[in-house]
Amino acid sequence: MLRMINGLELPTSGEVKVADRVVNRLNLRDVRGDVGIIFQHYNLVSRLSVMTNILAGRVKYRSWVGSMLYLFLKSDMDHAFQALDRVGLLDRAWDRADRLSGGQQQRVGIARALAQQPRILLADEPVASLDPVTSEEIMQLLREICDRDGITVVVNLHQVDLVKRFASRVIGLNTGQIVFDGHTNELDQHTLDQIYHTKKEANNEQQPALLLAHA
Repeated sequence: MLRMINGLELPTSGEVKVADRVVNRLNLRDVRGDVGIIFQHYNLVSRLSVMTNILAGRVKYRSWVGSMLYLFLKSDMDHAFQALDRVGLLDRAWDRADRLSGGQQQRVGIARALAQQPRILLADEPVASLDPVTSEEIMQLLREICDRDGITVVVNLHQVDLVKRFASRVIGLNTGQIVFDGHTNELDQHTLDQIYHTKKEANNEQQPALLLAHA
Protein backbone atom coordinates (compact mmCIF):
# COMPACT_ATOMS: atom_id res chain seq x y z
CA MET A 1 0.00 0.00 0.00
CA LEU A 2 2.77 2.45 0.91
CA ARG A 3 4.65 1.62 -2.28
CA MET A 4 1.54 2.35 -4.33
CA ILE A 5 0.99 5.72 -2.63
CA ASN A 6 4.54 6.67 -3.63
CA GLY A 7 4.23 5.23 -7.12
CA LEU A 8 6.85 2.51 -6.61
CA GLU A 9 4.12 0.04 -7.52
CA LEU A 10 1.11 0.72 -9.71
CA PRO A 11 -2.22 -0.99 -8.94
CA THR A 12 -3.48 -3.73 -11.23
CA SER A 13 -6.97 -2.25 -10.92
CA GLY A 14 -8.49 0.90 -9.49
CA GLU A 15 -6.46 4.04 -8.87
CA VAL A 16 -4.43 5.78 -6.17
CA LYS A 17 -4.86 9.51 -5.58
CA VAL A 18 -2.41 11.79 -3.79
CA ALA A 19 -3.67 15.33 -3.22
CA ASP A 20 -6.41 14.80 -5.83
CA ARG A 21 -3.91 13.58 -8.43
CA VAL A 22 -4.14 10.06 -9.80
CA VAL A 23 -0.72 8.44 -9.46
CA ASN A 24 0.56 7.28 -12.86
CA ARG A 25 3.81 7.03 -14.79
CA LEU A 26 3.41 10.56 -16.17
CA ASN A 27 3.41 12.37 -12.82
CA LEU A 28 5.59 10.16 -10.63
CA ARG A 29 8.25 12.84 -10.09
CA ASP A 30 5.69 15.41 -8.92
CA VAL A 31 3.88 12.94 -6.68
CA ARG A 32 7.09 11.68 -5.07
CA GLY A 33 8.11 15.27 -4.44
CA ASP A 34 5.05 15.64 -2.21
CA VAL A 35 5.47 12.31 -0.41
CA GLY A 36 8.23 11.87 2.18
CA ILE A 37 9.30 8.39 3.28
CA ILE A 38 10.66 7.21 6.64
CA PHE A 39 12.29 3.80 6.46
CA GLN A 40 12.45 0.98 8.99
CA HIS A 41 16.25 0.74 8.75
CA TYR A 42 16.83 4.50 8.41
CA ASN A 43 18.36 4.28 4.88
CA LEU A 44 21.10 6.80 5.68
CA VAL A 45 24.52 7.02 4.01
CA SER A 46 26.60 6.12 7.06
CA ARG A 47 29.89 7.70 5.92
CA LEU A 48 28.26 11.09 5.27
CA SER A 49 27.37 13.73 7.84
CA VAL A 50 23.92 14.08 9.34
CA MET A 51 23.47 17.36 7.47
CA THR A 52 24.37 15.87 4.08
CA ASN A 53 21.90 13.05 4.64
CA ILE A 54 19.15 15.56 5.44
CA LEU A 55 19.98 17.67 2.39
CA ALA A 56 19.17 14.60 0.29
CA GLY A 57 15.57 15.44 1.08
CA ARG A 58 15.95 18.63 -0.99
CA VAL A 59 16.72 16.86 -4.26
CA LYS A 60 13.39 17.76 -5.84
CA TYR A 61 14.42 21.43 -5.64
CA ARG A 62 17.84 20.86 -7.23
CA SER A 63 19.09 19.67 -10.59
CA TRP A 64 20.30 16.10 -10.89
CA VAL A 65 23.91 17.28 -11.36
CA GLY A 66 23.72 19.60 -8.35
CA SER A 67 22.41 16.81 -6.17
CA MET A 68 25.13 14.39 -7.28
CA LEU A 69 27.82 16.96 -6.48
CA TYR A 70 26.18 17.93 -3.17
CA LEU A 71 25.67 21.51 -4.38
CA PHE A 72 22.93 23.06 -2.25
CA LEU A 73 21.71 26.62 -1.83
CA LYS A 74 21.47 28.57 1.42
CA SER A 75 17.70 28.02 1.35
CA ASP A 76 18.32 24.26 1.33
CA MET A 77 20.62 24.59 4.31
CA ASP A 78 18.03 26.69 6.16
CA HIS A 79 15.33 24.05 5.63
CA ALA A 80 17.74 21.30 6.69
CA PHE A 81 18.69 23.11 9.91
CA GLN A 82 15.00 23.74 10.70
CA ALA A 83 14.19 20.08 10.18
CA LEU A 84 17.12 19.00 12.33
CA ASP A 85 16.01 21.37 15.07
CA ARG A 86 12.52 19.86 14.96
CA VAL A 87 13.89 16.42 15.80
CA GLY A 88 16.25 17.71 18.50
CA LEU A 89 19.58 16.94 16.84
CA LEU A 90 20.87 20.38 15.89
CA ASP A 91 24.10 19.78 17.81
CA ARG A 92 24.85 16.63 15.78
CA ALA A 93 24.57 18.26 12.33
CA TRP A 94 28.16 17.55 11.24
CA ASP A 95 28.65 14.16 12.89
CA ARG A 96 28.89 11.09 10.69
CA ALA A 97 25.54 9.33 10.53
CA ASP A 98 26.99 6.04 11.74
CA ARG A 99 28.05 7.65 15.04
CA LEU A 100 24.43 8.08 16.10
CA SER A 101 22.25 5.64 17.99
CA GLY A 102 19.39 3.87 16.24
CA GLY A 103 16.83 6.31 17.62
CA GLN A 104 18.92 9.29 16.57
CA GLN A 105 19.36 7.85 13.08
CA GLN A 106 15.60 7.46 12.78
CA ARG A 107 15.21 11.10 13.81
CA VAL A 108 17.62 12.04 11.01
CA GLY A 109 15.42 10.04 8.64
CA ILE A 110 12.40 12.03 9.82
CA ALA A 111 14.30 15.31 9.44
CA ARG A 112 15.29 14.33 5.89
CA ALA A 113 11.64 13.73 5.06
CA LEU A 114 10.63 17.06 6.64
CA ALA A 115 13.29 18.94 4.67
CA GLN A 116 11.48 17.75 1.56
CA GLN A 117 8.46 19.84 2.67
CA PRO A 118 6.05 16.99 1.95
CA ARG A 119 2.28 16.98 2.05
CA ILE A 120 2.23 13.33 3.14
CA LEU A 121 4.65 11.27 5.23
CA LEU A 122 4.83 7.50 4.81
CA ALA A 123 6.55 5.55 7.59
CA ASP A 124 7.31 1.88 6.99
CA GLU A 125 7.55 0.22 10.42
CA PRO A 126 9.57 3.16 11.78
CA VAL A 127 10.01 1.70 15.29
CA ALA A 128 10.57 -1.98 14.46
CA SER A 129 14.32 -1.72 15.15
CA LEU A 130 14.03 0.43 18.28
CA ASP A 131 13.64 -0.20 22.00
CA PRO A 132 10.26 0.57 23.66
CA VAL A 133 11.26 3.95 25.12
CA THR A 134 12.74 5.20 21.84
CA SER A 135 9.77 3.79 19.92
CA GLU A 136 7.41 5.90 21.97
CA GLU A 137 9.54 9.01 21.41
CA ILE A 138 9.48 8.47 17.64
CA MET A 139 5.72 7.93 17.61
CA GLN A 140 5.19 11.07 19.70
CA LEU A 141 7.32 13.00 17.21
CA LEU A 142 5.28 11.74 14.26
CA ARG A 143 2.04 12.63 16.04
CA GLU A 144 3.37 16.12 16.77
CA ILE A 145 4.35 16.61 13.12
CA CYS A 146 0.84 15.65 12.09
CA ASP A 147 -0.89 17.92 14.60
CA ARG A 148 1.43 20.91 14.35
CA ASP A 149 2.28 20.89 10.64
CA GLY A 150 -0.99 19.49 9.28
CA ILE A 151 0.89 16.76 7.40
CA THR A 152 -0.91 13.49 6.84
CA VAL A 153 1.13 10.65 8.31
CA VAL A 154 0.55 7.05 7.24
CA VAL A 155 2.40 4.46 9.31
CA ASN A 156 2.69 0.73 8.71
CA LEU A 157 2.83 -0.70 12.22
CA HIS A 158 2.40 -3.98 14.11
CA GLN A 159 2.68 -2.71 17.70
CA VAL A 160 -1.00 -2.62 18.59
CA ASP A 161 -0.47 -0.68 21.83
CA LEU A 162 1.23 2.14 19.90
CA VAL A 163 -1.54 2.13 17.32
CA LYS A 164 -4.17 2.56 20.03
CA ARG A 165 -2.28 5.41 21.67
CA PHE A 166 -1.19 7.46 18.68
CA ALA A 167 -3.55 6.77 15.77
CA SER A 168 -6.61 8.77 14.81
CA ARG A 169 -7.66 6.26 12.17
CA VAL A 170 -6.76 2.60 11.78
CA ILE A 171 -6.89 0.51 8.61
CA GLY A 172 -6.39 -3.22 9.08
CA LEU A 173 -5.15 -5.18 6.07
CA ASN A 174 -4.92 -8.92 5.60
CA THR A 175 -3.81 -10.54 2.32
CA GLY A 176 -4.45 -7.31 0.47
CA GLN A 177 -8.00 -6.87 1.78
CA ILE A 178 -9.28 -4.18 4.15
CA VAL A 179 -10.83 -5.98 7.12
CA PHE A 180 -11.14 -2.93 9.38
CA ASP A 181 -11.30 0.84 8.90
CA GLY A 182 -12.23 2.94 11.88
CA HIS A 183 -11.25 4.73 15.09
CA THR A 184 -8.91 3.26 17.67
CA ASN A 185 -11.70 2.85 20.23
CA GLU A 186 -13.30 0.32 17.86
CA LEU A 187 -10.14 -1.79 17.74
CA ASP A 188 -11.21 -4.65 20.00
CA GLN A 189 -9.89 -8.20 20.28
CA HIS A 190 -12.42 -9.55 17.76
CA THR A 191 -11.19 -7.02 15.19
CA LEU A 192 -7.55 -7.85 15.91
CA ASP A 193 -8.31 -11.54 15.44
CA GLN A 194 -9.73 -10.71 12.00
CA ILE A 195 -6.70 -8.62 11.03
CA TYR A 196 -4.09 -11.10 12.24
CA HIS A 197 -5.84 -14.30 11.23
CA THR A 198 -3.44 -15.78 8.66
CA LYS A 199 -4.96 -16.62 5.29
CA LYS A 200 -2.74 -18.73 3.09
CA GLU A 201 -3.30 -18.62 -0.61
CA ALA A 202 -1.45 -20.71 -3.15
CA ASN A 203 1.92 -19.10 -3.90
CA ASN A 204 0.73 -15.83 -2.37
CA GLU A 205 1.08 -15.43 1.38
CA GLN A 206 1.10 -11.85 2.64
CA GLN A 207 1.72 -10.41 6.09
CA PRO A 208 -1.23 -8.75 7.83
CA ALA A 209 -0.68 -5.13 8.74
CA LEU A 210 -2.08 -2.26 10.74
CA LEU A 211 -1.82 1.19 9.27
CA LEU A 212 -2.40 4.24 11.40
CA ALA A 213 -3.35 7.40 9.61
CA HIS A 214 -3.14 10.93 10.99
CA ALA A 215 -5.07 13.23 8.71
